[in-house]
Amino acid sequence: MTRRILLVEDEQGLVLTLTDRLRSEGFDVGVTGDGEEAEQLATEEHFDLIVLDVMLPRKNGFDVCRDLRREGIETPILMLTARKQLADKVVGLKLGADDYLTKPFEMMELLARIEALLRRAPSPADQSASSVYQIDGLRVDVRTGEVRRGDREIDLSAREFQLLRYFVEHRGELLSRDELLNEVWGYDSLPTTRTVDVHVAWLRQKVEEDPKHPRRIITVHGRGYKFVG
Repeated sequence: MTRRILLVEDEQGLVLTLTDRLRSEGFDVGVTGDGEEAEQLATEEHFDLIVLDVMLPRKNGFDVCRDLRREGIETPILMLTARKQLADKVVGLKLGADDYLTKPFEMMELLARIEALLRRAPSPADQSASSVYQIDGLRVDVRTGEVRRGDREIDLSAREFQLLRYFVEHRGELLSRDELLNEVWGYDSLPTTRTVDVHVAWLRQKVEEDPKHPRRIITVHGRGYKFVG
């Protein structure tokens, strides 16, 4: 089955280079250089992955990413940015991006990240299967991506949901940071194990009743984490 990628980029030279290479790798590529059009396409059509530039006319990539997640679009998003500031990368991840790549980049690294994101994305069979976890007042619906604690819905980014899903599917197991990087992020070169700690901290803020004294996501010092429930 051919995977569909939506390339959102307004730099024409880069568009031609990326489109040719992605199509030569067997991908079906849709292209737009406009943020508002990108959001409309991603909402109305099916794509397996979105490669999203930050600097776009009419609507920037951060806003597109944020609004797609608010609309329930869980398609993996790889953000492209010419900025090197850590704050910009953190903003993108917090808004729901799954990964980011700073320009200029090597084509092989882009392809590796795309493959990693596609490998971790749920297959159509997984998406159609109903799987709901009820854990000590926490309800995780894998099919819809909905998470609730009691009567309150919890708003998670795509990466936070993937991390929580892996925790609940392996609850009671000791999970090392390297394992979480491999299984949730899909590769072990970048990001670093520190990224795992940051995402765990964000996740605790949302699913724990007292994040400073977590009862669900437990740190096993020097070894990793364990989800208890």
